[in-house]
Amino acid sequence: MCWSATADLVAGAGIAAVGAASVVLAARRPRDLPLAALPLLLGVHQIVEAAVWRGGGGAGPATLAWAVIALPLPALWVPAAVLCAVSPGVRRRLLVPLAAGVMTAAALAYALATRTVTAEIRGHTIGYSLGLPHAELIVVGYFLATIGSLLLSGDRGLVLFGVLVALGAVVSVALWRQEYLSTWCAAAAVCSAVLCFWVGGRRPPRPTGRTRHDLG
Repeated sequence: MCWSATADLVAGAGIAAVGAASVVLAARRPRDLPLAALPLLLGVHQIVEAAVWRGGGGAGPATLAWAVIALPLPALWVPAAVLCAVSPGVRRRLLVPLAAGVMTAAALAYALATRTVTAEIRGHTIGYSLGLPHAELIVVGYFLATIGSLLLSGDRGLVLFGVLVALGAVVSVALWRQEYLSTWCAAAAVCSAVLCFWVGGRRPPRPTGRTRHDLG
């Protein structure tokens, strides 16, 4: 993963297949669909990075598409999806990660609209550069929205996913500081298999109201 165009393409196809299976499993619980589709999105993301490899990096359409999926989209998607999936009793505490996600996604979308994101092939990884102002603050908001919403979900499967993604972030910083963004997204994609098991273990919601037999 992230070591070549072929590795990204193969891994992306496998993760996208896991995401497709998650979406099928989530059909019985529509509120889980946004989270179930996350592995599908991350798989497509790795496939897009294969195109960045093939193009030799630079600032082309593939690089911009990669950055859109990596930056503003998860910041808004993940906390909103977690909010949809969890029980009503814990939704209030998820409003903070959601608010952080809205503000962070807006800042990142503005940066992508007004600046040029570039990709540079660095050995067996890719480094991306956008030149974000107040980058530290944006990073805090990004992780509060994504990892924070998972850890605050109160669901053991989602908490596990959040812990694994957080560990992936730590490892990426320690080993590939200059190519952190690319390697962390790859780690998150691999961890997304946990979401498929989470979706598969969810029970269909109990029907509310009385049936016709009850009324009779």
